Amino acid sequence: MQTFSQLKRNLKKDFNEFNKIKIALLGDSATQFLAQGICGAGYNVGLNLDIWEADFNQIERQVFDPSSDLYAFEPEIVIIFFSSHKLLCKYNKLPQEQQSSFADKHLEQIDTIISTINKSLKTKIIWFNYTEIDDSVFGSLANRIVSSYLFQLRKLNYELMLYGAEQSNFYCCDISSIQNQFGKNTFFQSSVYINTEMVLSIDILPEVAFKTVSLVASMYGKIKKCLVLDLDNTMWGGVIGDDGLENIQIGGLGIGKAFTEFQYWVKKLKQRGIILAVCSKNTESIAKEPFEKHPDMVLRLEDIAVFIANWENKADNIRQIQQVLNIGFDSMVFLDDNPFERNIVRENIPGICVPELPEDPAEYLEFLYPLNLFETISFSNEDTERTKLYHVEAQRAVLKKKFTNENEFLQSLNMQSLVEPFNKFNTPRVAQLSQRSNQFNLRTVRYTEADIELLSKEKDSFTFTFTLDDKFGDNGMICVIILKEKNNDTLFIDTWFMSCRVLKRGMENFVLNTIANFTKEKGFSYLMGEYIATPKNEMVKSHYEMLGFEKTVDKWILNTEKYINKNNYINNKIRLWKELKY
Repeated sequence: MQTFSQLKRNLKKDFNEFNKIKIALLGDSATQFLAQGICGAGYNVGLNLDIWEADFNQIERQVFDPSSDLYAFEPEIVIIFFSSHKLLCKYNKLPQEQQSSFADKHLEQIDTIISTINKSLKTKIIWFNYTEIDDSVFGSLANRIVSSYLFQLRKLNYELMLYGAEQSNFYCCDISSIQNQFGKNTFFQSSVYINTEMVLSIDILPEVAFKTVSLVASMYGKIKKCLVLDLDNTMWGGVIGDDGLENIQIGGLGIGKAFTEFQYWVKKLKQRGIILAVCSKNTESIAKEPFEKHPDMVLRLEDIAVFIANWENKADNIRQIQQVLNIGFDSMVFLDDNPFERNIVRENIPGICVPELPEDPAEYLEFLYPLNLFETISFSNEDTERTKLYHVEAQRAVLKKKFTNENEFLQSLNMQSLVEPFNKFNTPRVAQLSQRSNQFNLRTVRYTEADIELLSKEKDSFTFTFTLDDKFGDNGMICVIILKEKNNDTLFIDTWFMSCRVLKRGMENFVLNTIANFTKEKGFSYLMGEYIATPKNEMVKSHYEMLGFEKTVDKWILNTEKYINKNNYINNKIRLWKELKY
């Protein structure tokens, strides 16, 4: 982790290559150093954060005044920081009979602030939760005394989580966990607070900035999707090829317990939707034995999407994993106990995240937890099936080798697609796909669930989601289209993104047939497309040209009156043309 001075030095570097993101920062305490820290941390992940900072303790005035600088700035993200120390000052002034309802009253204030912002801004809101302050008035009895400040503070954090679960554009930044990790004496320094109104110490600012920027980065698709794992002395103690199945260390005794707990953590990541891959210098059959035969293994072969064990260079093997999964190296994390292997991968694969694991396996988890490697702002049911989807894709690849004619192979898959508009059931997946899709994404517009709900209600917008299944299984939702009225005869393709897992199956043709026919049925004559280049989406640079669109300055035009459906082997299951209402 960089120091605050190092983050400040980042501010002198060139941010011009990064897209600008407008952020408003409002706090009831001094936030100028926090703003600098967040900007500096943004540089590390490729974000140009343009931060407007409200004056000290001006949250309510900025929010409730429709003519305030907050609304004039039109931020994409609003960060709000009510500190526990300022809340304590308010609590102390309350009559005793009102102290029991302090958390409820503050939650009402939070809801009013959020509702007011949402009426005037289309924005995402990051809210810092509340670090604990034990004023020791009741000692341990505070946990039973409803009116105690500690009880109210803990209740507030709990209620804040419940509130956030119901708000689609509200994200809680857990700075309380930072204080728990580093201790209150590191997090907060009384003399600094008394003299400067700063509740965050200089030493803790980088941690808070990093936590905040991780949330922002995930909103703009900068997330980790895959965990690549070494085996010997990473997943279990010992060397399977030398020690044998019976002698590797795993289970509930000794150092084996550390590896077992590590595997449980990895298993939870898999269940959350992180793709697991193995990259090991081993003979494959021997490397697989613990997964198949050891009774104490938490992870099994079905948990691993790609398993590579050989004696080749690990950097080359990781490149092979990347090609199979079709994701960017910057979406991958590699864990290996061997510093030599870590350095080889780090030096040869730019962008991949390679944490410097501690020598003692007992320290693996406590080292990894605070790194927050897998930040996310969304979770859907399809996440739990992600590894299965890659296993099924491997089956398709085996079948494809049996065909010399690609069209015959595609026909044999018996593909079907369900096409329907955005609705309350598919909204979480649409939001997630918009945040995860980087390569096949024509304009790279990111959407939260709140954005999607608004789009579904706009009369001049038409939304489409596409699933794809075949005889091997269901890929789930794999494509999203948003059309918007440009003028009386043209619909603009505001959004077209698609999962790279389904490339080369004719899905592009099927999607274009769908929206071109829709355009004609709605009385429009043209479809207009646009390609906005990013560092990751060059693969779709010629997308519209290959589909028959004609170039006009910086846009692409398709005459739908003359359009002839393109060949594909995908059948409609259901097609719903009328928009569903929330």
